[in-house]
Amino acid sequence: MDDSVERRAFLASAVLGSVGVVAGAKLIPPSAARAAAPMATGSGQPLHPPAPNFGLTKFLDPLRIPPTIRSHSRRNRDELTIAMTNVRRRLHSQLPETALWTYEGQFPGPTIEVRSGRRLRVAWTNELRGTVPLVAVRAPFAQPTPANLPGYRNPDGSLPAGVELIDGVADLPPWNVVHLHGALMNGGSDGWAHNGVSPGFAQLTEYPNRQPAAALWYHDHAMAVTRFNVHAGLVGMYLIRDEEERRLRLPGGDHEIPLIITDRNVDTEPATGALSGRLLFKFQYLPATGTSAPVTGPFTLVNGVIWPHLDVDGHWYRFRVLNAANGRFFRLDLVDEAGTVHNDAVRIIGTDVGLLPAPAAVPAGGLTITPAERVDLLIDFSRFTGQRLRLVNTGASIEPDIMEFRVEGRRRDDSFTPPARLSTSYVRLEHGVTVPEDHDEVFVATTVPGVAGRPHPEMWELKEITEPADLPTHLPQEGVIQLTDPVTGRVRTFRKVARVFDDTTTIFIDRGRWAVWNLIQLGGPPHPMHIHMTRFQLVNRWKFSDLTAFDVAVGGTTRPLPAPSGGPPIEEHERGWKDTFSLWSGEWIRVAGQFEGATGQFMYHCHILDHEDEGMMRPFVVHPPEVARFHTHSGSSGHGGHS
Repeated sequence: MDDSVERRAFLASAVLGSVGVVAGAKLIPPSAARAAAPMATGSGQPLHPPAPNFGLTKFLDPLRIPPTIRSHSRRNRDELTIAMTNVRRRLHSQLPETALWTYEGQFPGPTIEVRSGRRLRVAWTNELRGTVPLVAVRAPFAQPTPANLPGYRNPDGSLPAGVELIDGVADLPPWNVVHLHGALMNGGSDGWAHNGVSPGFAQLTEYPNRQPAAALWYHDHAMAVTRFNVHAGLVGMYLIRDEEERRLRLPGGDHEIPLIITDRNVDTEPATGALSGRLLFKFQYLPATGTSAPVTGPFTLVNGVIWPHLDVDGHWYRFRVLNAANGRFFRLDLVDEAGTVHNDAVRIIGTDVGLLPAPAAVPAGGLTITPAERVDLLIDFSRFTGQRLRLVNTGASIEPDIMEFRVEGRRRDDSFTPPARLSTSYVRLEHGVTVPEDHDEVFVATTVPGVAGRPHPEMWELKEITEPADLPTHLPQEGVIQLTDPVTGRVRTFRKVARVFDDTTTIFIDRGRWAVWNLIQLGGPPHPMHIHMTRFQLVNRWKFSDLTAFDVAVGGTTRPLPAPSGGPPIEEHERGWKDTFSLWSGEWIRVAGQFEGATGQFMYHCHILDHEDEGMMRPFVVHPPEVARFHTHSGSSGHGGHS
């Protein structure tokens, strides 16, 4: 299957909501993939018609803009206290109020704005009460309770066959820890998942902000319950400003707006079937195996409002876009009322942790943004006077609409032109040039659900077997993976050394060293992989033509996997500095970064929050090289491996 078609097919197949995705099968066969791919692949081609809106009027409510807290103001003096509090708020004016957990009473939380190089200290205080404000259920892959419909009961209030409340969720108390996603900081402030605080306590953090201008975000990261805490509302944006960005004179003030995109489901009233407003965390599973799909919902929210609208004038705007969904992927297109695509009015100027060297066009077929990814967009509304435009998720099979832009009817002069050159400090990473030959290599593989009988996809840390006497005498063996190196052509044998979070730490990196992380996807659903503590660039993307050598029942290869070849080309915007990378089925990607400055224990994980909580998260350590020589690393070589 053509790679671009395969990705379109995935996004068109309910985005992580189909049995094929859950079971780890190929998503759609080639002929069906081409038929299923949405039509919005170029200007002038219409989108598929929207699905039912479940009784809510789309674009009825105005977009909320989260309040901004400037940490460097005379009032704050680079020290903030941010409280986690209970709030009731309407997600749509035609819904009853929804109980939420929030930062400072806002969903999403206030946008924190800081200056690069200026230290900020934050006390995150837990003032939450009661238990987590949502109902969580499991539903089989069958009617009448599909995951993308509100509610979960029969009309008489009884539970359909196979539907059950998830035991223990209703009793979960506030236990929270904040992670500033994308920040370069010491391990003590990173939001270690076990360091949750209960009501009446505070998490004290220090953020050096010694990094270029970027849009970061903060969210809950508590062990095993991140998905519930984030779903309840604990997210917010964090903007770093610097002189390089200021000199560009990009749209600011009312013309710079965060767009924090999420999806949610809500419960229904047993007696009437009316939408109740209560958050519903519903995920589907295969009864035969217990394999489940990440949670998605039928309602798309921007800044905490379902299907909002925004009044804009005929100027350029800057939108700081964040996918804060638990598991939904979005493929963004800008369309008019006739469904014609106008992505030529959009420029991509930045990614997760920094500006691009030059503006990039939206890729053909739309801009895919996976959970935790950010994009910095410029949109020119001057050509659309008096029109209504929609930001849509072309990949959605349920409801593509995200929000509406209403452009004023009179023309305005706008002297802004996107600069041809953005970040002059940007350097493209290349092996042996900007990435030294002497660097660490880390190998991590993700597996299809069902490996060795375990129902969820897994993340394995791999250690290469280099001594001939240690090579396995027979295959397959659980946890033994043989790969054919795409550069040298030689067969390399790896053994799984860690699988779950509490296994022995195996990755240790000296402060100041470069590391290349090899992320290998052995089948199953795609994973947005997030590595804490530093920034990275995507340097290689390869694609396996055949994964049949991986024996799912055993959990090892029967023979060496063939050398992967070039996968989909790295798009211009994908060359930017990032902290989250999409790892699609059958891919081997390599991302490079330098672990300078900060030290401590950090985490990396899939940012589909169900996957993270189900075990796809592991620790790693960065420490001074002078200390490393005195530290015996049980079960590891001391590093991911030198190259």
